[in-house]
Amino acid sequence: MSGIPLGVLDLVPVPSGSTAAQALHHSIDLARQTESFGYARYWFAEHHLNPGVAGTSPAVVLALAAVATSTIRIGSGAVQLGHRTALSTVEEFGLIDALHPGRLDLGLGRSAGGPQARAGDPAPVTPVVDGYTPNGLRIPARFSFAHLLGHPRVALQHKLLNLPGAQPQDYAEQVDDVLALLRGEYRSPEGVEAHAVPGEGADVQVWILGSSGGVSAETAGRHGLRFAANYHVSPATVLEATEGYRAAFKPSAELDRPYVTVSADVVVAEDDGTARELATGYAPWVRSIRTAAGAIPYPTPAEARALSWTDADRELVADRVETQFVGSPRTVADHLERLQEATGADELLITTITHGHADRVRSYRLLAEEWNRRGGR
Repeated sequence: MSGIPLGVLDLVPVPSGSTAAQALHHSIDLARQTESFGYARYWFAEHHLNPGVAGTSPAVVLALAAVATSTIRIGSGAVQLGHRTALSTVEEFGLIDALHPGRLDLGLGRSAGGPQARAGDPAPVTPVVDGYTPNGLRIPARFSFAHLLGHPRVALQHKLLNLPGAQPQDYAEQVDDVLALLRGEYRSPEGVEAHAVPGEGADVQVWILGSSGGVSAETAGRHGLRFAANYHVSPATVLEATEGYRAAFKPSAELDRPYVTVSADVVVAEDDGTARELATGYAPWVRSIRTAAGAIPYPTPAEARALSWTDADRELVADRVETQFVGSPRTVADHLERLQEATGADELLITTITHGHADRVRSYRLLAEEWNRRGGR
């Protein structure tokens, strides 16, 4: 594992009995501490209308984290372009880069829904037999997000995030515009120039986040950008995402070869039993998301055990629960090595949620110590 850096993906989770303000304070503290542990990046996700998630604006939160840190790269995982414009995105990150130059990662993502199978999508080259790759990485059956797309709560989110009558720009075109504005090369179809100040010439790394081998992977590859594949969101499609990106990759001024980070949901404690206890709230938390209720405040283990469950509930979250890496530092590092080997990842992106802040900090610390012992830093 020599040379494989670890990064952090933070949703700014709100534990039960806590507040969004406390969650934000905890995330800023975690950014400081993971910087000292040797993590390479600290990214903030974007989610809306979720009582248990306070990460609604990556640019705002990463600006706060940038002030509290000095060396770790800070970024978005990801800005959801479906309800933003290219210009507003470039200007926001340009403002932050003006004060914290050379530290920003602009992660771009689509919004709404999950990966959908498309006619003609190639099967992953890496063989998967009975749900496992040859090195033992779990690749579950594909989860369908179709029930969420027409849900009234999802429709309400779209309504509240978009101006009346607004139609989102084609994602690939929007990425084109972001890159053109950053480079100072934007021209309208009529030939009119536009210059984003601040933003133009900003020293940011642009990443594309994706969960399948579709438009996100293709766009990242076509532009020769860095790509982040979401094993923690859609473990079934991580192989097609990374392989689709590599197949589409064309060398650019920034990269001469594909460059991939892969996310994983992780809980680490001193021993496997303690880690499993800390992860007890994960299944009901995922259930709340996949029923479109919105992420609930992250429950304590006792609160999670008190919730009623059906077979349908268990099936709803099975793929995520089966692919969460939970255990001692050795156990989890073994899982991460399998993930890296199966995907060929250049980096790994770690997301950890526990009810207690100290437990979350300890999880990141224990993992970093074990990873460094293995030469992963």
